[in-house]
Amino acid sequence: MPRDSNGGGGVAVLAKATALLDHIAAEGEVTPARLAELTGEPRSSVYRLLASLQHLELVEPGRRRGTYLLGLKLFRLGTAVVSRFDARAAAQPVMERIHEETGETVFLCIRRGFEAVCIERLDGRRVNLLALGLGGSLPLHAGAVARTLLAFEPPEFWEEYLEQWKPEALTSKTPATRAALIEELRLTRERGYAISDEDVTPGVGAVGAPIFDHTGAVQAALSFGGMVEFVFADRERSIALALDGAAEVSRTLGYDGRQ
Repeated sequence: MPRDSNGGGGVAVLAKATALLDHIAAEGEVTPARLAELTGEPRSSVYRLLASLQHLELVEPGRRRGTYLLGLKLFRLGTAVVSRFDARAAAQPVMERIHEETGETVFLCIRRGFEAVCIERLDGRRVNLLALGLGGSLPLHAGAVARTLLAFEPPEFWEEYLEQWKPEALTSKTPATRAALIEELRLTRERGYAISDEDVTPGVGAVGAPIFDHTGAVQAALSFGGMVEFVFADRERSIALALDGAAEVSRTLGYDGRQ
């Protein structure tokens, strides 16, 4: 293949090899004939590219004779990329900044089934909140961080939650009825954040915001809380801190702002 002074021929070959890998990923297990059909390349060119990719361990023979699969090297490379998208590592500097600015307890939670599980926590300087310790959990209807995780799941999951997990009132302000919870979830989704105003522990408030991954799915929730007179002394500032922090973590995880 002719090459220009800028290495355009090499780029073209790389583009064709990448296209092959994309088609193999989509098909799962595929023959060279099918790849030639999908790419519009001559079958002889496809065979040469596959031979080079196999030598580089990027593809390997499939289970059926004459087919190809993606190679294990791609799995190793993918694992290295995914390691960059670890929510805890991405959130740590943001959590520390919020903690330094507010002095409140800062939480990072993920959903496990019908519960929000705390995977990182920085204790508040004024009060040490006891309701959600590191490794502890809350039901998804209770608290800002938990309701954030529930609100940004598809509404079908809301129904599943209500069917499988009967919401319990932790305080008189917990949205524990179907109507109250659905309304709170819709409001949370519409405004982009959740507010907890004494619905887990009397006297305690919190703000929570969603963290999205590169696919646009909610992966985690960031929240901070403390005594209501401190957290809500400047409500708009507290909301902005949670939203901006969660958005920063989402960008680190590859989220481009589209849902």
